[in-house]
Amino acid sequence: MINTRIICKIIGSLLFIESAVLTLCLAVALYYHEDDTLSFALSVATSAGLGLLFRFLGRNSDNTLSRRDAYLVVSILWVVFSLIGTLPFIISGYLPSFTDAFFETMSGFTTTGATIIDNVDALPHGLLFWRSLTQWIGGLGIVFFTTAILPSLVGGSVKVFAAESTGPIKTKLHPRLSTNSKWLCLVYLVITFLCAASLVTAGMNVFDGINYGMTTAATGGFGTHGDYHFYTPAMQYILTFFCFIAGVNFSLMYVSASRRRLSLLLADAEFRLYFLLVAMLSACIAATLVTQCGYDVEHAIRSALFQVVSFITSTGFLADDPGLWPHLTWMALTLCMFTGACSGSTSGGFKCMRVVMMLKTISNEFRQLLHPSAVLPMKINGVNVTGSKRVTLLAFFSAYVIIAFGSMFVMMLIGVESTDAFTLSLSSLSNVGPALGQQIGPTMSWNSLPDTAKWLCSTLMLIGRLEIFSVLVVFTPHFWEER
Repeated sequence: MINTRIICKIIGSLLFIESAVLTLCLAVALYYHEDDTLSFALSVATSAGLGLLFRFLGRNSDNTLSRRDAYLVVSILWVVFSLIGTLPFIISGYLPSFTDAFFETMSGFTTTGATIIDNVDALPHGLLFWRSLTQWIGGLGIVFFTTAILPSLVGGSVKVFAAESTGPIKTKLHPRLSTNSKWLCLVYLVITFLCAASLVTAGMNVFDGINYGMTTAATGGFGTHGDYHFYTPAMQYILTFFCFIAGVNFSLMYVSASRRRLSLLLADAEFRLYFLLVAMLSACIAATLVTQCGYDVEHAIRSALFQVVSFITSTGFLADDPGLWPHLTWMALTLCMFTGACSGSTSGGFKCMRVVMMLKTISNEFRQLLHPSAVLPMKINGVNVTGSKRVTLLAFFSAYVIIAFGSMFVMMLIGVESTDAFTLSLSSLSNVGPALGQQIGPTMSWNSLPDTAKWLCSTLMLIGRLEIFSVLVVFTPHFWEER
């Protein structure tokens, strides 16, 4: 049976956190004396009121959370947070459509970065800050923050973290999950602070620097300006570096930094593939830009590196318009969209770890053909990958492809052009943000999509952010059986 009391308790606790975050945005709105002040005040009151209600419903609950409860609470939390997150947009009148407001908020919390706002510069500072905060909170995960902030729920939060964390191979730094969370949150905070400070040093104003620091660390991609031309070359290099860092496994970064051994990072199979993909695809695109688009060498390298890192980490920042580039570069960027960066990072996509596992599986299959009787184990970074993990990998890959092409088919049925349908589906499922279509290009908003397509994309964002199975399992008949 579903333990509704503990679920209500967790939701109530997290709604208090959302209320506190909305209060920060209220402070920003008050500081700039803009017209979104009332909308944030009402949103704070609503979030706090619902938090009290859910805490009351979850009174006298124990801290025992089953795996079934964990999967359900994770899916519910992202939807509840997004529903509350629509209030500042709707009440302020900047996004009066509930569909548009929900799409924008879900895109924020899932760190997708797709937007339906045509003129971002017209938004007041409070709403701009709220968009960035949704991505920063969603970067490591709402529930992940819970395990660090609410140690009283640790007994069940281990299962919640397992339901939400990304990547096929888990590592433990410390026997207490709350301690793990605090150390990894520290890594997250350091990346955010250093990125913001570097951007301010490079000439960005403090408000923009803080916002871009948050969305870069979260590999989200929301910006405070719609025109990418305001990036200086120095800012582009800074964003590229910190996006790349945010795409690395946080646990691996922490261990390498704490032991002061860069060799641990370089010895990791997933990191090596991640680095190799960035280097090869950037070189390919840079060569194309020099030979076919007339870019000078430095500009070509900078633009290629920026876009490859932005797409492979699912950040979605733009320093150029890839829609104007040759189609060969589109193929490279589409590969980035699908692959994603490292597991255990804030990025989306298929993840490099799964690509490593697939490559080793293929290699083992060739060896098995030559030596049919041989027992061929699969090891990654010295860790044995069991047969069950390989089956899970196949299931995940199959589900990923089926969902992507199924969504493409549905979008084409409702009138979306085929190229747009494919890249919109892949971008949503991989939590990337920009599309590479004919009607909706990389620099365009998704506002022209039909409402049905917006709801489909919002669903894909959630499915992709929670690694597919964590959401879909809730809709299976077995999930709701008593045993």
